[in-house]
Amino acid sequence: MEFGSWEETDVLIVGAGPVGLLLANLLGLYGVAAIVVEQLETLIDYPRGVGLDDESLRSFQTVELANRILPYTTPNHWMRFTTAKGRAYLSIEPRTLEYGWPRRNAFLQPKADAISLDGLQRFPYVQVLFSHSFTSLAQDGTGVVTEVTLADGESRAIRSKYLVGADGGRSAVRKAIGVDFEGKTEPTRWLVVDLADDPLGVPYAYLHGTPRRPSVSIALPMGVRRFEFMLLPHEDEETFNDPGAFARLLRGSIPRPEAVHVIRKRAYTHHARLASRFRVGRALLAGDAAHLMPVWQGQGFNSGIRDATNLGWKLAAIVKGLAADALLDTYEQERRGHAAAMIDLSVNAGRLFSPTVPALAGLRDVLATVLNFAPPVKRYITQMRFKPQPRYKTGAFLPGEDPRKKMKALSPGGRMFPQPLVSTTNGETLRLDDVLGPWFAILCWGGDPRSYFDAFTQEYWTRLEARFVTVLPTVQLAASSWLAGDLTIVGDTEGTLQTWFGDRPHSIVILRPDRFVAATCGPQAMIETTKALSGRLCTPFPVAQAAPDQEQAELCR
Repeated sequence: MEFGSWEETDVLIVGAGPVGLLLANLLGLYGVAAIVVEQLETLIDYPRGVGLDDESLRSFQTVELANRILPYTTPNHWMRFTTAKGRAYLSIEPRTLEYGWPRRNAFLQPKADAISLDGLQRFPYVQVLFSHSFTSLAQDGTGVVTEVTLADGESRAIRSKYLVGADGGRSAVRKAIGVDFEGKTEPTRWLVVDLADDPLGVPYAYLHGTPRRPSVSIALPMGVRRFEFMLLPHEDEETFNDPGAFARLLRGSIPRPEAVHVIRKRAYTHHARLASRFRVGRALLAGDAAHLMPVWQGQGFNSGIRDATNLGWKLAAIVKGLAADALLDTYEQERRGHAAAMIDLSVNAGRLFSPTVPALAGLRDVLATVLNFAPPVKRYITQMRFKPQPRYKTGAFLPGEDPRKKMKALSPGGRMFPQPLVSTTNGETLRLDDVLGPWFAILCWGGDPRSYFDAFTQEYWTRLEARFVTVLPTVQLAASSWLAGDLTIVGDTEGTLQTWFGDRPHSIVILRPDRFVAATCGPQAMIETTKALSGRLCTPFPVAQAAPDQEQAELCR
C-alpha cells in the first residue's frame, strides 16, 4: 500500500455499531485519540438487539450514558415460555441487582446507539467518519496503515497504533487478517417483524413453543412489538410480501393482523460462530466480528459490549505508556472462552424452545412442569443462575487462593465485583462505581489501604492514577476523621460490602477499570501483591528487584 501521507490516530475502529461506539466512548473517557469509520451513511435506525443486561448497563454507566439510555428500556423484562396450548411452563424472572442494575432489560437499540454517538461529542480527539469503507490494512511493529474508500471512490489512509474490527459478522477486518470463523449456521430461518403502536400491549417476552411454527413475541419500549416466526422449508422472506400471507402469519398472534403498522420485516439465520483468534499483531476483533450466537438469550449485543469494556482500558493503558503491548494478549484469554460459553448457552436454549417434532415438544413441556416443583431447580432457572457468570480463568489478574480452603476456584480474582449502593460523607447515596471512578481503584474495608506501602508501591499506584477508597459501616461516617483526608470514604448502605469482605480472608480488593477483581490481599501484603500484579498487568514496578508473576514475566518484557 503506497500513500504519500495519512491521517494519524491512536486507535482506529472499523464499524459504528454498538461495540465500536462504546469502545470509542471508553477511549475518549480515558484520553485516547480514536477514529471510527463506518461504511453506511448514518446509524441503522431500526431495532436489532432487544435485550440489555446488567453488565452492559454497568458499562454504559462507566461512560456516563446509562441514565440517558434508561428511558428507552423496560427494566425487569421477564421471559416466559409457553406450550402449544399457551400455558406458561417456565418464566425467567431474575430480581437481583448484584451489579447495580436489573439483570434483564428490553431496550431500543437505535436509541442507545444514537446516545452513544452523541456521547462522542464530548471528546474533540474522537471522530466518526460515515461513508468510509474498510479496504485493506498493512501493519508493522509500530502501527497499522488502513486504507478506506469514500462513497465517491476516493481512497485515503489512516495510520493508527492499533486497529479494532467491530464491523459485524461479515467482518472485512477479520478476513483481511486471515482469521477463521469457526462454527455452524442453522438451516432454519426466521422472520423478524417489528410493529409500531403495539397491537397487544402486554409486557415481557413470550416464547411460544408450538411445534408447527415456534414464535416469539417481545414488548419493547415506545410501543414497539417484535414478533419472530420460524420459516417453514417452502417459505422465504418474499413469501410474506404478499399482504394475505402476512396477515395469515400474524393471525394467531393478534386479533386484527390486517391493521398493523409495520416498521420492518426481515428474514435472518441463526449463527453459532467464534473467531479462531481475537488478535493478530496490532489488529483486534470485537463484537459480531469475533463471535455470533443465536438470539435466544439476548447475549449477542451484550457479549459485544463486554468485549469493548474489556478492551478499552487495556488499549488506553498501552497507548498512554502505562502498560506493555503484551497486555492485549489477555483480551483473547479472557473474552474468547466466555463468548464460547454464551454461544453454547444460546444454542442449547434454542434447542429447548423450538423443537418442531410434537413428541419432543411434549416431552419438554412435561419435564419443565415437573422441574418447576423442585424449588432449587426453579430458582436456578428463574434467577438466571444458568447464565455463565463474568469470570475469567486466566488473564490480567492474580488468581490467588482462599487459605482456609486451599482452592483457587474460590478466589475472587478474575470475577466481576458487585455494585451495591453506598453512602458518601456529604449525604448522597450512589452506586459504587460512581464513587470508584472509571479507572483503577483500591477498595479497603475499615482502614487505609496504603498503611503498609513503601515508596515504590506508592509510586506505582500513583503512576497508574488509582483511586483509594475506604468503606465503613454507614454509622461510622460521622467519625471517619481518623482516616487520611485524601481518601474517598463511603458507607456500606446495604451491608453488601461487609458481607463480601466477611466471606473472604482479605480486607483489600484491587479493581480493574472494567470492575473485575485484579487481586485481593491484607494490608501488610500490599507490597508483594502489587509487585506480583504488576507482571499480570504488564506494567513496570518502579524498582529493579520487582518480582512480577513468573507466568507473565516473559510475556510482558
